[in-house]
Amino acid sequence: MLQALPRLNRAVGRIRCVGAHVTSMARNGSGSSAEDGGAVTAAILIIGDEILKGHTTDTNSAFLCQGLRKLGVAVQRITVVPDVREVIAEEVARLSPSVTHLITSGGIGPTHDDVTFESVAMAFGEGLRAHPELTRLLEKFFGEVDPKSATIKLAMVPESAKLNYGTDPKTGQQLRLPLVSVRNVYIFPGIPSLLERAFDSLAHLFAGSGTTFHTREVFVNADEADIAPVLSRLQADWGKRVALGSYPDWLSNYHRVRLVLDSDSVEEVERARAQVEEKLPKGSIVRLITDPVSIATEEVYSLSNSGSPLGEKVAAALRTIEAALDQYSANEICVGFNGGKDCTALLHLYYAALKRRYPDSKDRVKALYIRIMSPFPEMERFLQDTIKRYDLDLVSVEGSIRQALSEVQERRPELRAVLMGTRRTDPYSRTLAPFSPTDQGWPDYMRVNPLLDWTYHDIWSFLRTLYVPYCILYDKGYTSLGSMDNTFRNPSLKVVDGRGVTRYRPAYQLEKEEEERNSRA
Repeated sequence: MLQALPRLNRAVGRIRCVGAHVTSMARNGSGSSAEDGGAVTAAILIIGDEILKGHTTDTNSAFLCQGLRKLGVAVQRITVVPDVREVIAEEVARLSPSVTHLITSGGIGPTHDDVTFESVAMAFGEGLRAHPELTRLLEKFFGEVDPKSATIKLAMVPESAKLNYGTDPKTGQQLRLPLVSVRNVYIFPGIPSLLERAFDSLAHLFAGSGTTFHTREVFVNADEADIAPVLSRLQADWGKRVALGSYPDWLSNYHRVRLVLDSDSVEEVERARAQVEEKLPKGSIVRLITDPVSIATEEVYSLSNSGSPLGEKVAAALRTIEAALDQYSANEICVGFNGGKDCTALLHLYYAALKRRYPDSKDRVKALYIRIMSPFPEMERFLQDTIKRYDLDLVSVEGSIRQALSEVQERRPELRAVLMGTRRTDPYSRTLAPFSPTDQGWPDYMRVNPLLDWTYHDIWSFLRTLYVPYCILYDKGYTSLGSMDNTFRNPSLKVVDGRGVTRYRPAYQLEKEEEERNSRA
């Protein structure tokens, strides 16, 4: 320990030298400033061992980037550092003169590892002092504060610290606790809810250049390598006027690449989007609906009134669902959902009907999931995504269907009807009616079957017309999904390309419906 002291002293000396250099730069106006005609810029310094060790997920940097961009501030850098004074001070000293605003997150509190205030003071060659106003605020919360207590650490700030009181944008009231800043360094708490509230209340501190960023997205159903030469030529032509980002998406059902165009000129970004759409291969642009759930009611009912053959099927299914809602309350109905294509279509239909009938209801959609042995990881991931997408109240059970329904009866006695994604071509389903009670000896439920007369192609036409997300396995050659033990790619979708590589076409390209279950053992 004693042997390490000379090295520590030398490190502190170096930091103080850097801090003195920063002080000199600030006095001479060397920092980045919008007042000189430049863009408003920012850097974000995330502080905390818990981030670097993976104990906590950092959400603050994403929130800050989004918030700052809306204010016309260009974030130049995000850095994550441990709870070490010298490291924090060195980063503050390095970043502060390079940007208009430096925002720190974390390291504020009464414990030994809360060292942000003293680190910022070290970066600027300042000492710490007990700020009288902060001390008074602490006494309001905790009573008389002992100068030797851990609590006083919350009031010990750099000598030149400024207190910034925010205004709650919802209530118009001033927040009780201020945000501490030193020069262009704004010291935010690390707790996401506190950081977000403080930032929203002080957003005016970071705006001021009048810059507005404009973003456009283009979705492309082509391999990124195939379109890369076109993108490179376009970016070279645009220079710094428009920034083009290319992001492959391996989990989307409708596109393989998302292109993002950014510019501070709406004319430039619109012109760039038109050029992208003109130069990319014909038919590769996807007019994607990114949030089909939020517009489900409008889109589904519009399709049902279209007069098309698919629209007639949709209208008939909706009549069955609405009849169920006439007979049972929403609290008494659940959707059978296992992640397959049929129940995915059914869920979207039911969601649309439910939101149309109860537009102001905050109740979650009830769904029943009978978990099988050895499910595909892709199916499990899709299930979790669907729960979030539709805000499902999922009842998860295991065992045979009869065992599962018995368990549901005990756990959710209010349920009386289950919507099923059954089609007549499914095994043992040819004689079913839209409303079919369970067989004698089974738990007493009404099975509601809105999709009985739909075909395999009807299901796919519905899903893809409305851009409804479905399990990615269907894009990899699977046409009917069970467990990993009894499901494989459908041989009817197997192709060999010009390079001799074997691949499988997506399920919606299956030509003969009777071959649907050829992917099940």
